[in-house]
Amino acid sequence: MSARAPDAERIARAALVHLTEPGDLRLARAVTEHGAVLVHEQLRADRDVRGLASDVAERLRVLDPARELEQADALGIRFLVPGDEEWPTGVDDLASSAPVQGRGGAPLGLWVRGPARLDEVATRAVAVVGSRSATSYGASVAGDLAARLAHEGWGVVSGGAFGIDQAAHRGALAASGTTVAVLACGVDRAYPVAHTRLLDFIADHGLLVSELPPGRAVRRERFLTRNRLIAALTKGTVVVEAALRSGALNTANWASALGRPLLGVPGPVTSAPSAGVHQLIRTRDALLVTRGEEVIEALAPMGQALLTDRRGADSPRDALDEVERQVLDALPVRRSAELTAVARTAGMDRARVLGALGRLAEAGFAEQHDAGWRLGELGRAT
Repeated sequence: MSARAPDAERIARAALVHLTEPGDLRLARAVTEHGAVLVHEQLRADRDVRGLASDVAERLRVLDPARELEQADALGIRFLVPGDEEWPTGVDDLASSAPVQGRGGAPLGLWVRGPARLDEVATRAVAVVGSRSATSYGASVAGDLAARLAHEGWGVVSGGAFGIDQAAHRGALAASGTTVAVLACGVDRAYPVAHTRLLDFIADHGLLVSELPPGRAVRRERFLTRNRLIAALTKGTVVVEAALRSGALNTANWASALGRPLLGVPGPVTSAPSAGVHQLIRTRDALLVTRGEEVIEALAPMGQALLTDRRGADSPRDALDEVERQVLDALPVRRSAELTAVARTAGMDRARVLGALGRLAEAGFAEQHDAGWRLGELGRAT
C-alpha cells in the first residue's frame, strides 16, 4: 500500500482550500509554519471581540470536507496533500520562492483526475506553454516538440487552453506519451468548453490537475496562480510564441523564480506573437531551442543526452587538403589558364600546383583544356 498523509491532515487542507484563492501567501505561510491541522482548528475556534464566531469560523463550520472527499472519489478525483506518496515534491519549492504579482506559496493540496501518477510524471516533465492565438508555425513547432519529448519518455505539462497548450497536449498524445493539463477550474469541469473532448481524453490517459476543488469555475486571476503549478511541476519550461504581454510570460517568471531552466523557441524576427520569447532570449533569461532533442539536452542530468553540433551535409570539397582547395579556387570556370597563371593566382610554386592539379583532375575537380587548366565537372558543381 502506498504511503498516505494522515486523514486529519487531508480533511484540514480540504477545508482550508475553500477560504481563499489559490496562491494566498498568508494562508500558505501559516500552514507551512504551523501545520494545516492546527491552522484549521484555530480558525474554526476564532471569535470576534464580542465572543461570537468570526466569519471565517462560520464558513469552516458549515463545510463538510470529509463528504466532499467522498464525492470527489466517486467521480474518480483524488485529493493529494504533502505526505502522500503521489505528492509531487517539486511544488514544495514554491514555499521558499519569491512571489510573483503578489501570489505564491506551496499549494494546500492538488485535486487530480486521471490514471497516471503525478509524482512519477513530475520527475521527468517539461512545461510547454505559449500564446492562445498561436500561428500555424507556433502550433506546428509546439506539437512536434511535445511529440519528441513524449517519444523520449518525458511528460508534457501545459494549461489546456487554445493555441500552444492545445498543440502541446495533442503532440504528446499523438506520440502515445503522458500529458498533464493544469486547470484554472475544478478538474470535473472543462475550460474552454470547446476542449471538452480533449480534456476528457487527457483524463482517461494522463492527468488533469488543479488547486481548486471540484465544481469551481474559471476566474481571470486563477490563470495566473495556476501558472506557478505548471512551472513547479516540471524540470523546465519551454515558451513557444508569446507576445510582449502574453500570460505565458507569467509562467516563465515562475520558472525563473523557482530556479528552473527556461527555454524559448524563436519565431520570425518580424512576428509580434514571438516578441516576448525573443525578449527572453535577448536578455539571456531563456536558452534558445528549436527541437525536442535540444530541450532534453538542457534538462537531462549533466552529461546525458548530449548533442553534437549540427552542420550541413558534407561537400566533396571537404575531403581536399588546404593546397588542393587553394589551387581549385585559382582555376577559371570555362576558359583555360596556363600552369604559370594558375600558380601565380594560387600564390604557390609551379611544382606544388602541378601535383595538386593532377590529384584534382583524377578526382574530377579539374581538367586540362587547350594546353591549360580549368574547373572540371565536379569542381563546377561544388
